[in-house]
Amino acid sequence: MAVSPLNVFLVDEDPVFRLGLRIWLDQRSEFQVIGEAATAAAALKQLSDLQAAAIATATDAAASTASPPVNLVVIDLGLSQDDPDQLPGLSLCGEIKQQFPSVGVLVLSVSQEPVLKAVARQMGADGFGQRGLAERDLANLIRRVAAISQQRVEEPTEVAIPPVPVGLVAHLHNSSLQQIDAAMADIEQAATQRLPYWYRLVLAGKYRELRAARWLVQQILPLPQSPTNINPPNHLGGEAVSSAARGSVSTTGGAIVSANAPLPVAVGDVRTRVCEAVFRKLQFPLDNCSDRPLEIDILRADKSRELLYTILRVFESLLDDLQQASVPPGQLEAKTSTFLHDLWKTATVDFFGRYYTPPVDGLEQPMVAVLQDEASIVQAEFLDQIPEVPSLLAHLLFQASLEVDGSSYIATTPEALRRSQFLLENLLIQVGCAVMQPVLNRFADVESMKRNLYHRRIMSTREITRFRNDLSWRYRWDTLVHHPKAIFESEYHLFALTPQGIQCHRIYAPRREELEKLSGLQYMVTLALEARDAIAPRLRTTISWVGSGVVFVLTEVIGRGIGLVGRGVAKGIGHAWQDSRFRQRQRDEL
Repeated sequence: MAVSPLNVFLVDEDPVFRLGLRIWLDQRSEFQVIGEAATAAAALKQLSDLQAAAIATATDAAASTASPPVNLVVIDLGLSQDDPDQLPGLSLCGEIKQQFPSVGVLVLSVSQEPVLKAVARQMGADGFGQRGLAERDLANLIRRVAAISQQRVEEPTEVAIPPVPVGLVAHLHNSSLQQIDAAMADIEQAATQRLPYWYRLVLAGKYRELRAARWLVQQILPLPQSPTNINPPNHLGGEAVSSAARGSVSTTGGAIVSANAPLPVAVGDVRTRVCEAVFRKLQFPLDNCSDRPLEIDILRADKSRELLYTILRVFESLLDDLQQASVPPGQLEAKTSTFLHDLWKTATVDFFGRYYTPPVDGLEQPMVAVLQDEASIVQAEFLDQIPEVPSLLAHLLFQASLEVDGSSYIATTPEALRRSQFLLENLLIQVGCAVMQPVLNRFADVESMKRNLYHRRIMSTREITRFRNDLSWRYRWDTLVHHPKAIFESEYHLFALTPQGIQCHRIYAPRREELEKLSGLQYMVTLALEARDAIAPRLRTTISWVGSGVVFVLTEVIGRGIGLVGRGVAKGIGHAWQDSRFRQRQRDEL
């Protein structure tokens, strides 16, 4: 199998040196220069565009070719020394490591002073070398820096599935790593915002200290490897996926492949392309950026990602079962309810464990058995509300066409692939919420659950109660307002995975049959919307006309009258002042 070349980006003010280095790198098959810049601002702009394009093509099921991500940036230490408005080389190094942690940075300098090398390391550089290095030494240095960066990106993070290890050492190990990971996650979240340069440097220093502390904890308090541990992929850079993570979620359908592999184009690989694209997007942050609370918001980032990975794996396994059962396309709609129930049930068992029993007074059976007592509620309130599931299954199993904005597209078109990916992302999120809903009803305030699953900002009883109340109000508001409004507007509200987090989007879909079945308060909401649409334009026109009339009266009638009165008053004051001066002059003459 051919080895992908190392993608290099050059930043140097000297065009001659930059051209020579580019020609030398392009002559070697192991390197590929995909961009260059002469200033720090241009470098950051191009790097952002290249990384965004790489992530977009890697997570788009309709993309035929993947854009290469930047693996290594070569920076001149003396960059912008004569331009105070530009970032110097060392500052640019820190900025790149802050914005793109997975990208390796090699600093080249005309001087080999140890203090310069130490400062470069302090700013986050992965390697330091002299501009006049021999060709062989420079090639070895580039390879070594790229290997160090890749090893750091692919460093696995242990995520344990309940039950957790017991013992003092295990408790100290897990609690320490949880605190460090939470602090690192806060820094990563803050780094996505527009912050002053000096504040970014402080965050970069804190991040390096936390990484060092994490390594020390793993060395001082080691734990034996457990077969129940999985290695989720690093989601910071978005370009690399560890082989252990890929192996932990791969299925017989073969949808999970290398993140850098080219996307297939054959008709039979529709399922592979869609599931792989969703798998890659699960590496994005899972913060809820919509205006609606979700049940999975209470989970820590690693647990939320683990839950969605589990659902995706079970989804592909059930697709294999449907395919082996030779279910005809016409029966998919009838089997959708059973399919979703099996997906929810199996994902719940795999995520929590079949025999896991939390330490709760009076609980004598496994937690999963208690959760499945609410299967009917989950089915009615969550699973049956997931839209377009039969169309998604038909597209993935039989390459059936999809309706997109009222038009039919064949299975391999970009529009159909993107819509199928969109529907699958929404299904994963909704099933994840369905898994957590009975947990919040039955085991919301259990200490072991809070310690192992919950986000640290939702640990107290008050915050958990507040979170459940927010969900309760969302259920009522969705049932009475949002649901009938979406039906009346012929659209679905779907949740999607984006680089910023989970966002809610709207898609068009004909829902006339559902509209005719509405009754009670839901039907009254549609009537209120219709009345508003009928009255509001006329009312706005009337108010605008009345307002224009009032403005005309105030400006043209009353305003002019007041102006004439003021003009007369000013004229009278002027005459009186002139008369007083005339009398004063006469007195002076006498």
